[in-house]
Amino acid sequence: MFKVLARSCNLFAVQSKHSTHTCTKKLSKITPSLTKLRMSEEKPKIVFVLGGPGAGKGTQCSKIVERFQFVHLSAGDLLREERAREGSEVGALIEDYIRNGKIVPVEVTCSLLEAAMKKSGKNKFLIDGFPRNQDNLEGWNRQMSDKVDFQFVLFFNCSEEVCVNRCLSRGQSGSGRSDDNMESLKKRIQTYNNDSLPIIKHFEELGKVKQIDASPSADEVFSKVEEVFGQSGF
Repeated sequence: MFKVLARSCNLFAVQSKHSTHTCTKKLSKITPSLTKLRMSEEKPKIVFVLGGPGAGKGTQCSKIVERFQFVHLSAGDLLREERAREGSEVGALIEDYIRNGKIVPVEVTCSLLEAAMKKSGKNKFLIDGFPRNQDNLEGWNRQMSDKVDFQFVLFFNCSEEVCVNRCLSRGQSGSGRSDDNMESLKKRIQTYNNDSLPIIKHFEELGKVKQIDASPSADEVFSKVEEVFGQSGF
């Protein structure tokens, strides 16, 4: 599983067989013994939540959790928590990818998501900010697609101007995120346009996207979200 990850890690590690081995070994330590953990007999229902930086994904997910009893799993939050965790073997690796607006290797993200789902013991999950590119999608399909019941992509569509203003305001108010600044935002938006939008288009072609205009107020946006989830049987 970590052959692909080892290649990705070499972008950060010294290009040598020793570095590849070291990176692979470290990453394996953050993955719980997944064979010892088991999903519930009923496959958990999954909704992917996608949108640009500042589109309000986190805010809306909190409202969905309260209204529809989903568990909110933010790929970004899980990665940031692992990055900040004392003693993390891959914290520096994750920090480098996030600070430079790049997408963390999929094996890391999938392992963190799977462990979080199993730990919760629940069966309805919002996965926020994932999959963000083709590699994410392929990694998810390899590692998770046969273990879950995928429902749809909830896509919060918002203009770049609104997204930037929201992120900068969040950074000025002390969000604690190292990527809420203009330099990182430019990289994140470019990554989103180049990598994430094609994934949304892929799901649109499958008829699996529920698109929401994320420009209005949080309450106005959520009224549309409620309609989507109600019509989907939740």
